[in-house]
Amino acid sequence: MAGKKQFDMDTALDAAMIQFWRTGYADTSIDDLSRATGLNRSSIYSSLGDKDTLFLRCLDRYAAHYGEKYDAALSHAASEPLAAVRAFFDVTLERIADPELPDGCLIAHSAMAIPALSPSIAAHVKETFSLQRLRLRAALKSGRMTDQDAEAFAVHAAAVNQSLAVMSRAGASPTQLLAIVNVTIDALSHAVHANTPYPAATETSVAAG
Repeated sequence: MAGKKQFDMDTALDAAMIQFWRTGYADTSIDDLSRATGLNRSSIYSSLGDKDTLFLRCLDRYAAHYGEKYDAALSHAASEPLAAVRAFFDVTLERIADPELPDGCLIAHSAMAIPALSPSIAAHVKETFSLQRLRLRAALKSGRMTDQDAEAFAVHAAAVNQSLAVMSRAGASPTQLLAIVNVTIDALSHAVHANTPYPAATETSVAAG
């Protein structure tokens, strides 16, 4: 019985997450969430919480789901930083290409709506938004970049990653999105090689060839 309840809870949270993702916090009503989850208003409040609580649960759920994918992509950054960052972007490109999912990114949409959010929700969105930069910085530092370069490229790569979601929602094609990623990877390649001793860079070139 407990297993069935947990499954139903997960299903309801996923449905609520998709609703917030599709229409945004401000334009999502409790009635919208009721239709999306199949739960009446009283059940939503008793099982999932009020709108603010439910939104934060959905935001955390989204961040944890894709965070695991990003962490897996970056897990080999110490030995292959360029391949790891490309794999990081691939997670986003694959999500964008999935016709079953709403356009864009729940975190990016929420960040753009910060002026309309309550201070507590806005603070949580900002904290969640910063996670990509932090994981990218840690990955790039493990790839032997200097602290300064790792921070700079982490900020840049995180910004590019969020822009992919926004641009896809505005109609950018998969080819255009991939071109944006390629420019970033090319710039990162120069920085990585500049921070890598010559023998290691030579080995990387030979391996790539």
